[in-house]
Amino acid sequence: METGKEQQKQASTFAAGLRGVVAAQSSIGDVDGERGVLIYQGYNIHDLAEHSTFEEVVFLLWNGRLPKRQELEELKENLRANYDLPAEVIQMMKNFPKDADPMDVLRTSVSAMAFYDKEGKATDKETALKTATKLTAKLGPIVAAWERIRNGKEVVEPDKSLSIAENFLYMMRGERADADEERIFDVALILHADHELNASTFTARVVAGTLADMYGAVTAAIAALSGPLHGGANTAVMKMLIEIGSLDRVESWLEETLAAKRKVMGIGHAVYKTEDPRATWLRKFSKQMAEKKGETKWFEMSQKIEKLMLEKKGMYPNVDFYSASTYYLMGIPLDLFTPIFAVSRISGWTGHILEQYANNKLIRPRAEYIGPRGLAYVPIDER
Repeated sequence: METGKEQQKQASTFAAGLRGVVAAQSSIGDVDGERGVLIYQGYNIHDLAEHSTFEEVVFLLWNGRLPKRQELEELKENLRANYDLPAEVIQMMKNFPKDADPMDVLRTSVSAMAFYDKEGKATDKETALKTATKLTAKLGPIVAAWERIRNGKEVVEPDKSLSIAENFLYMMRGERADADEERIFDVALILHADHELNASTFTARVVAGTLADMYGAVTAAIAALSGPLHGGANTAVMKMLIEIGSLDRVESWLEETLAAKRKVMGIGHAVYKTEDPRATWLRKFSKQMAEKKGETKWFEMSQKIEKLMLEKKGMYPNVDFYSASTYYLMGIPLDLFTPIFAVSRISGWTGHILEQYANNKLIRPRAEYIGPRGLAYVPIDER
């Protein structure tokens, strides 16, 4: 007769990397990998990229609907009122090694901000929404402040008349970007805001499921995003393009890379079997920035790699492929690409944390045990 454990073991199915396993119910975002469709709360990403703003998308992710004008103005006002960083956090950042990885700086700074938020441990919806607002407002200023600090420059005070995208570029550069770059960057934030149950979002939900505070859940999500298999791919794409160096080297480089069975960064996706809809927009932005800066080789190289990979492997570019050259031509340092991902994805992370808090159940999957059984303890002198 089978024991309960044996029955449970037979009923369970192991899926490496949890591929295909449904671990949560969510209304926030959905990915249709077969058709290349991404939606946020029912709205197609193309519609949002064309017409919306990042702040409007933040409201949508948190509330399940688009805001009315007064609601949007109120959210923008609350976000901008929270751009300022605690003086203690800025001082702490000034004591970090100047060669510290920006993702480590972001992770540590977000964790430290919990000290200065007396309401930060609350998980009720009203207070958690306030915490989400603070975190979403402050991630951009942390990244921009670190870029100034590590280069020996004074931290630029935030401009509370500017959007999250505009203020980030202003705080990083010390001067306003032009309207084209501000709009491109705003749409880039929209495109990266959520992507269903990706590794960092799942991490955030697991931590929130223990009823840990939002700062802890976001700190864990940043740690997950920092891994090269998740958030670091667009930096790797730009390093790849720099390594190739010129359009005439693309084909030979690609042949050598494929022959050596090395990965071509920014090509292919764990979910999408056709073009990543976010890549559609970032291809357009990469071309726009190339023409604007009069430096077209990065875009041309990217296009050639895309064409050859589709011909040779039937693989399409993902969100990272064209975001790399877009950010590079905006003068953004390579090691800030992943922190910028977090500046956007904080909206999705906090949306999922709010959803987890509202209908919480501790996330506690099982592991399929594959080790030995029935071993007898052997005294140490007899081993």
